[in-house]
Amino acid sequence: MRCIGLITGSRGEYGYIRPILRLIEKDPDLDYRLVVTNMHLLPSFGLSVREIEEDGFAISDRIYMALDGYTPATMTKSLAGFLWSFVDVLSRLSPDILLLAGDRGEQLMAAIAAAHMNIPIAHIQAGEVSGHIDGQSRHAIARFSHIHFASNEDAAQRLIKSGEQGFRIHKTGAPQLDELVRGSYDPPELIEKEIGIDLASPMILMVQHPTSEEYDKSLEQIQETYNAILGFEYQTVIVFPNNDAYNETIRLWIEANKRPFIKIFRNLPRGRYLGLMNVADVLVGNSSSGLIEAPTFNLPVVNIGERQRGRAHGANVINVPAERERIREAIERALKPEFLTLVRESRHPYMGDGKVSERIVRVLKEIPIDDKLIKKGLTY
Repeated sequence: MRCIGLITGSRGEYGYIRPILRLIEKDPDLDYRLVVTNMHLLPSFGLSVREIEEDGFAISDRIYMALDGYTPATMTKSLAGFLWSFVDVLSRLSPDILLLAGDRGEQLMAAIAAAHMNIPIAHIQAGEVSGHIDGQSRHAIARFSHIHFASNEDAAQRLIKSGEQGFRIHKTGAPQLDELVRGSYDPPELIEKEIGIDLASPMILMVQHPTSEEYDKSLEQIQETYNAILGFEYQTVIVFPNNDAYNETIRLWIEANKRPFIKIFRNLPRGRYLGLMNVADVLVGNSSSGLIEAPTFNLPVVNIGERQRGRAHGANVINVPAERERIREAIERALKPEFLTLVRESRHPYMGDGKVSERIVRVLKEIPIDDKLIKKGLTY
């Protein structure tokens, strides 16, 4: 039986691996070891490990890593702490393949550890572009990885151009879209009841994270977005950012400036968040979900600032700087019927047919683990 190791430290990555875990559970020739860390274990971010437990997945290890302070220095020390702990966890669990997802720092630390311990690494959503430190982490992970799962042709070609050998690249699509295609999210009537919104009235969903290279401008940027939204006085749901540098300042400021038509959540289960995307009129902020998941719902997105710079996106996305008036104008445009018509007629930039996880699991199960796989070479 082949054992697959997986790591999740944020709500976003969990969406990548959940459909894959479900398939591994059903396969008699596969087993898994799940390591939970970072935001999932923090009460101040909603203690989202509970969602993993409620989904019924066995958690092999929990690594507490996040230092308080939320500055670049504490972020870096937190990653060092995770690397130190993960080496022992990896030695104990000894997976046949380590499956990583996305571009967060703990995924990079895991790649460094596994590569030095001769454990083959597979990487979901390899080769994509994002506009800050996570983007650099993603491409660093590619150098350590032995198997690349690309979500579209653009990502696959970038891997080839960066020197990765062609046999390592599998153009599978984005696995987090599987649940969307199958309708595995909260229905509108449940969203209306649990979130407390009126589906007959316009609704803005806001998710805005700090950008690492501009962390000292994060409060100013969130104020620009927030004040642009206030001018509409539409019902608004805000989901707090990841635990990147400066996130605490953002959270405290939003809470201090809450309005009656605004609802705030530290975290939401994935099914509820996707259900919100399904009924929202526009998503505002800089979440990758606006580029990857939102097109499936024909959801207009106002993408703010540099965090997703250069990333493939569809016609549903309006890119603007972190300036109040530009954001306001973009929201107005996104809400117009002609823009929604354009979105509905556009092509999804990421591959998602409901069978992405099946393709990934098939590779994990069948790929030979031999010298050809483990001993990497570059084409340049």
